[in-house]
Amino acid sequence: MKIGFIGLGIMGKPMAKNLVKAGYDVIVADKFAPGAVEELVACGAKAGSSNMDVGSQADIVITMVPNSPHVKEALFGEDGAAKAMKKGAIVLDCSSINPIASREIYAELEKQGIEMLDAPVSGGEPKAIDGTLAFMVGGKQEVFDQCKDILAKMGSSVVRCGEIGAGNVTKLCNQTIVAVNIAALAEAMQMGQMCGVEPQKIYEAIKGGLAGSTVMNAKAPMMMDQNFQPGFRIDLHIKDLNNVVDAAKTVDAPIPLTQTVLEMMKILHHDGNGSYDHSALLKYYQKLSGETLHH
Repeated sequence: MKIGFIGLGIMGKPMAKNLVKAGYDVIVADKFAPGAVEELVACGAKAGSSNMDVGSQADIVITMVPNSPHVKEALFGEDGAAKAMKKGAIVLDCSSINPIASREIYAELEKQGIEMLDAPVSGGEPKAIDGTLAFMVGGKQEVFDQCKDILAKMGSSVVRCGEIGAGNVTKLCNQTIVAVNIAALAEAMQMGQMCGVEPQKIYEAIKGGLAGSTVMNAKAPMMMDQNFQPGFRIDLHIKDLNNVVDAAKTVDAPIPLTQTVLEMMKILHHDGNGSYDHSALLKYYQKLSGETLHH
């Protein structure tokens, strides 16, 4: 089985590496990251000359790109992989996009006899490197069964959530919870320090209790170190929360907490912080208080 991989950014590059390490025949393409393509080739992958070239050779094409337009371009653009894919091939889209777009993309692929799963991930760069991502998957059960082992080489959790689009609906839920959690963590740590308690002591005392979380363990040390290197960029989280807003509108779901954190992130973006990790939500509170969090 040949696996094509399009999109070798912060997440895609380590994911593709893990497939190579697992022994799969992997062909990669990313015209925006030629250095990453060379790195994958050095690890044992093959370089596709284009997305279409990848599509012509692969039984499964994995896409890991920023948003809906990029997925559509990778598959259906002038150099689109889907133009050369065989009937019965599978697109495994690991991008985090609007579930409505996932359904639109599948409708186009279906006309060509191509199957699809939407399989966005959670865990950020560290878990992409470790191969311990969480996959949230939408699509037919039989297609999921064909791809589950492949996903398991890149993640420690692979759950089918429903039909096409269900994976991205679940990812939007995930992104809401993560965003609100990080904002609450930043707010509490900043307030605690301003009340005279060392942030490190707050973290140590809380992390083993009910308020403890994977988010806290990952982001509290970054906040105390003022280390905002991504991980997961604020601008990408803004993209995800905008998709939450769009999805919520279609079903009239109330999302006041999501809306609030989205506005905070937009302020950070306008202040030039969009390329920082989303733990930089702390900067919103530091700007208001005039005080920097420390160990």
